[in-house]
Amino acid sequence: MSIIYKKTLRENPQNRDIKKYHPQLVTLGKSVDEDYIAHQIKELSSLSKGDIHSVITNFLDVVRTSLYSGHSVNFRNFGVFSLSAQTEGADTREECTARNIKSIRINFRASKSIRPDVNATRAEDKISFIDLDAYLKNLSGTYVPDENNNGDNGEDEGTNPLG
Repeated sequence: MSIIYKKTLRENPQNRDIKKYHPQLVTLGKSVDEDYIAHQIKELSSLSKGDIHSVITNFLDVVRTSLYSGHSVNFRNFGVFSLSAQTEGADTREECTARNIKSIRINFRASKSIRPDVNATRAEDKISFIDLDAYLKNLSGTYVPDENNNGDNGEDEGTNPLG
């Protein structure tokens, strides 16, 4: 698995005169959608794509209903979904009503089993990083791997930028 990053110049919030480059992760292409996920699950199981779509739709309905009923939703080995509110403060207890709630957000806290770990040692959990410039050079056919694998051409961990 490889994640592409670009080099972004950012100001230091405490001292705007100091600027440093930071790697910023890049999302490629379109988002993965329900249809793609259903197809991938179909390939891994004996279920039909229609069955999987039905399960996903019902799953989302139950999660939403549970959240809107005031419960958190905990998926073992995945994470916990919960609601939080952005509110406006009130001077007195009596003035603090539901009208003070300005917006609701759904929060997600990933479980340890799916959190990315840049120091992972298991092959299936290992993540490599590729510089966007190197990735684009590879797509155009001008990519030349760095013999030292030091990241100069965007390769970290000596991996192929496309995979």
